[in-house]
Amino acid sequence: MSFFKSKRRQIDGLELDHKNEGPDNLADNKINIAERWNVLNGQNNWEGLLDPLDLDLRQYIIHYGSMAQATYDAFNSEKSSKQAGNSRYSKKDFFSKLGVDKANPLKYTVTKYIYATSSVDAWSKESNWMGFVAVATNEGKKGLGRRDILIAWRGTVQNLEWGDDLKFLLVPAPDIFGGNEEPKVHNGWHSIYTSDDPRSPFNKTCARRQVLEEVKRLVEQYKNEDISITITGHSLGAAVSTLNAVDIVANGHNKPQDMPDKLAIDTEKSSYLKRGDFRSWHSLEVYLHGVAGTQGLNGEFKLEIYRDLALVNKHMDGLKDEYCAPASWWCEKNKGMVQKADGSWELVDVKCDDS
Repeated sequence: MSFFKSKRRQIDGLELDHKNEGPDNLADNKINIAERWNVLNGQNNWEGLLDPLDLDLRQYIIHYGSMAQATYDAFNSEKSSKQAGNSRYSKKDFFSKLGVDKANPLKYTVTKYIYATSSVDAWSKESNWMGFVAVATNEGKKGLGRRDILIAWRGTVQNLEWGDDLKFLLVPAPDIFGGNEEPKVHNGWHSIYTSDDPRSPFNKTCARRQVLEEVKRLVEQYKNEDISITITGHSLGAAVSTLNAVDIVANGHNKPQDMPDKLAIDTEKSSYLKRGDFRSWHSLEVYLHGVAGTQGLNGEFKLEIYRDLALVNKHMDGLKDEYCAPASWWCEKNKGMVQKADGSWELVDVKCDDS
């Protein structure tokens, strides 16, 4: 494992010079996830792994955080597009288009897209792409040590989704808690998870039913193998992930452990970042940068594994200017506009397979 190396990287014709501390890619980390996955999943309540943060656990957290980030990066928020609100990429091309599987042995295949609507007024019965269900490939199974079923939920992007975030009323959720009406959950998040719309081509069944049926199908398909179910999300996606996890437990697909200790990170200690504000404090890419370099709340910040600094600036301007990464550089080429043979331009939408 090599540290303190200078790495040059090129993004869409712009050459960047990053003085990163860490190995070149995931494969160079000599990770031991396959041998330790039960421990990394909390079998021993992460005892002795959090401070200092275990190297394998760092990579594990970043791996699943990257899957949550992929839901943001793939979301089509271009209002002029006929596919606005959907994923920009088909299931078969999803990870390759996003570059998630490049130099990454922990590979997955997307098996189903998740769509959600809401019964609260703010959503106006719209349907939006909310994430995906994926399963580890045979190659990914070798790196992960088991056949992992992954569920990734997208965080808040659409203005209408903020309406659900602000629906603070708590409501009973017997559908999630096995008939028990005593536990109460956030009304907006519950609505996103459980609402359907027979008029919508995407939400004839609710997001909850879409996910549970796909998980049941995959569990049956791989019932003779070691299986795990992993759920990831950020912001709104983290809230819905929690509901989803409880729901899966209540339906007998998994069994909860005791609540773990918390992993605390302080990204203000990073010398790579500009002074933070509300947007950067809530950025998933900043969180993952923090995981890569945290030395505990009492330690300084030092990158222990390689994670490209340019990723911090994907959707914001959080990286110091000396690292020469443009702000908000992640975007569809020419915003999806394609030049035709006669020289004119048009917005070309790629219709996604939505099943």
